[in-house]
Amino acid sequence: MSATTVTDAGGVRIITEVIPASDPRVAQLAPSSRPAAPPVSFQVRGFRRAQPKALGTIHIFTGIVHICFGIILTASEHSNPPLPVASGVLFWLGLLLLVSGSLLVESEKRDSILLVKTCCVLNAGLILSTLVGALLHSTAITRPSPGCEPSTGVRLSPEWCFHSESKLLSNGMDSLLVGFILLEFCVAVAVLAFGYHAVKQHNYTHMVM
Repeated sequence: MSATTVTDAGGVRIITEVIPASDPRVAQLAPSSRPAAPPVSFQVRGFRRAQPKALGTIHIFTGIVHICFGIILTASEHSNPPLPVASGVLFWLGLLLLVSGSLLVESEKRDSILLVKTCCVLNAGLILSTLVGALLHSTAITRPSPGCEPSTGVRLSPEWCFHSESKLLSNGMDSLLVGFILLEFCVAVAVLAFGYHAVKQHNYTHMVM
């Protein structure tokens, strides 16, 4: 049997109940043996609404695609590299995507506003990089193949300039990469928007009563 006492103090009624050790409610009232997870800051919680792990996975996947395409195109067209290959955009954009994606995935696990700010800076750079990459690929689509530019001299164009299959294949790959770049641009804008909003928010202090 539990003993209950009622005390009136200053217009407040305090009811005290003493529960014996044999009562099954003791197990429910006992503190958990597992340590409580530390509270997540208000700013980081706002940034995680953007699902940074999913966005980071997209960055990592597209970064791997860029690097793989860069290796293939560099190996196959090293003698007459097109503009995207000669500029190295496939490699430095791919590496930037890998770094940004890894930090976004890590921000899902760590409560660090500094990590959120780093992700914002990297994705701001990604926005500019994707615009440069899209410009390079679009220029490569509109320009003729290297060595096939029209000239007024007596030099004849190489034989491969009269075959359109290679140019169509190159344009198709550039168009595919432009599609990936547009996806990366949208992801970077989303990360930057949520990150900027999270950084500007006031961080409330959690109080444990």
